[in-house]
Amino acid sequence: MTSGAPDDAAASRGDAWLIAAFGASAVALGAAGAHLLQGKLSTAMLAVWHTAVQYQFWHTLALTLVVVALPRSRARRAARAGFALGMSLFCGSLYALALGAPRWIGLITPFGGLALIAGWIALGAAIARRRG
Repeated sequence: MTSGAPDDAAASRGDAWLIAAFGASAVALGAAGAHLLQGKLSTAMLAVWHTAVQYQFWHTLALTLVVVALPRSRARRAARAGFALGMSLFCGSLYALALGAPRWIGLITPFGGLALIAGWIALGAAIARRRG
């Protein structure tokens, strides 16, 4: 609770829980891919699963950077939303495809990728504004 305002504290807790959920689920899903899904999924689908886990880990770290290092701003909110939405759509669709979801689910993946790209652009914009 940095500013003492109730909504600031709630937002900070919300950010913390969002990061915790993405990070913890990345570990759990990575372990599932390494142990539970071996022999149940094809090599190609295990690679898809692994890609999703890697993207989720890296973007959870990026989300942490956004929340911890950037002052509250429109660019920070855009970066946070881009990373959270992007991980949900991009990684979520890859997990689903690896588990045998209909191929049309793959149509969601590029939208998740675009959201991740938007998150990185917003992060860059926030850092550039902060640096002057």
